[in-house]
Amino acid sequence: MFDTLKEDIASVFDRDPAARSTFEVLTCYPGLHARIFHRASHFLWQANFKWLARFLSHIGRFLTGIEIHPGATIGRRFFIDHGMGVVIGETAEIGDDVTLYHGVTLGGTSWKEGKRHPTLGKGVVVGAGAKILGPITIGDGAKIGSNAVVVKAVPAGATAAGIPARILDEEKKTTGFNAYGISNDQNDPLSKAIHGLIGHTTVVDQRINLILAHLEKMGVNVDEERATADKFDPNYLNKIVD
Repeated sequence: MFDTLKEDIASVFDRDPAARSTFEVLTCYPGLHARIFHRASHFLWQANFKWLARFLSHIGRFLTGIEIHPGATIGRRFFIDHGMGVVIGETAEIGDDVTLYHGVTLGGTSWKEGKRHPTLGKGVVVGAGAKILGPITIGDGAKIGSNAVVVKAVPAGATAAGIPARILDEEKKTTGFNAYGISNDQNDPLSKAIHGLIGHTTVVDQRINLILAHLEKMGVNVDEERATADKFDPNYLNKIVD
């Protein structure tokens, strides 16, 4: 037990530069406290003391703001940063070296018994406010962006963001620990597609104006067509994307 506690404390120092001393981590980090409560409640749950396990986890929730069902399975060196509002369901499975930020939910989408909650592989990072829902698997080393809503499996090493979450195209690989599961170098494929449409629309507008100009030279009245074209703001899509 003391070995795992030492690992948990070391993981705080590894992932939070604000940690200054072991005493500070032991007394001021609710994520660590929630982990300790969960170890005790999970032991009681497995020993079939279901009510006592739930009551102990309820006390842990009251003291830390973090709700972890005693039936959840959690690996080693699990780290919850800040922690407030984190919810982890009964059948959730979390691998080693996983990091969750505040407001994360590992929830279910069904009222049926059995596996209802996500499985997170080793080294997964889940950004603040993200929701991972249903019995899906998040592969080893995957990253979930802040406020994402994930309802489909995410491959190992991938980054997912958005509502609903999409796999981002990583043209430039990032190194080191990424606090909120997303970087400035990653491209959203939906955003790229919209910008492509904007470029295509601009080209079409230029061609239409050229055709109208030639028609005017031929003596054709195109005032109505120009009035219709002027009603459309060519910067409208740009404003939406930005």
